Amino acid sequence: MSIPLLEIECLSGGYGATTILRGVSLAVHPGEIVTLLGANGAGKTSLLNAVLGLLHVTGGTVRFRGEPLMNVVDKQLGY
Repeated sequence: MSIPLLEIECLSGGYGATTILRGVSLAVHPGEIVTLLGANGAGKTSLLNAVLGLLHVTGGTVRFRGEPLMNVVDKQLGY
């Protein structure tokens, strides 16, 4: 099996002292289409914000093509 294009493992995070995401894991392989479904307030947008670095992450990892996403962002910014 190929390396996932996007891999999220045990991601946790939230807003201030309020935890919104608890241990979220998923993998998206090349060629796959993934949809997040859930009721209002289930954490769909919060998960996307965490992946994009817009939500405070307290645990877990996000990898893009096998590389931790923060490293990819740092390289793009020249850090």
